[in-house]
Amino acid sequence: MKHNTKPIYLFSISSHPDAISINSLDITFFKPEIDFSEYDYLIITSKQASKALEQYDKELYIDKPALCISQQSAKSFEALGGTVLDIGKGYGDTLVDSIKRYSKEKRFLYLRAKEIASDFVEQSRKISYKIDEAIVYESKCSQAIQNVKVEENATLIFTSPSSVKCFLQKNDFTAQQTIIVIGKTTAKALPNYITPVISPKTTIQSCIDLVQKYQ
Repeated sequence: MKHNTKPIYLFSISSHPDAISINSLDITFFKPEIDFSEYDYLIITSKQASKALEQYDKELYIDKPALCISQQSAKSFEALGGTVLDIGKGYGDTLVDSIKRYSKEKRFLYLRAKEIASDFVEQSRKISYKIDEAIVYESKCSQAIQNVKVEENATLIFTSPSSVKCFLQKNDFTAQQTIIVIGKTTAKALPNYITPVISPKTTIQSCIDLVQKYQ
């Protein structure tokens, strides 16, 4: 980890060499029965959704192009050998605009977490798009994030609404801390008294790049 005037804490299930990486979530995978032949497209909003697909026979789903929420989720699906249909802007709510580009006769399958922050599926259904949902994983707060002791002048980076909620179960923010979030959905999970720095790109590296500016 590089030397910085303030310690940098990254709350994510991914790590970065320039931060103290705290695994924020423990993931449990599910394998519901899915007839992939009923669908034209998949919707992938996290790397965990792609990982959950590894439980299934690849021949059943690999010919279904995926609408992915971000570059990172797209890479995770491509790593399986899949084809990316389109890439969103990193936020669940923006997927409605992506879905509108396709025929209402097409059927989507959203491979999702047990708890989700966006209602893009409901919004899309209201305008007659056919989207089914399959819960393929669940995220729970890790012991690491609940037990972490953060310095009062630290820079904290959060990469999901869940990471914010888990941190706040046992911790609070101080006036000296800089709070950086990966996107608008994560920012909404913060208390009203916090004004975060929102990363211009929904990547951990983009968050890290902001640190120098606010040190």
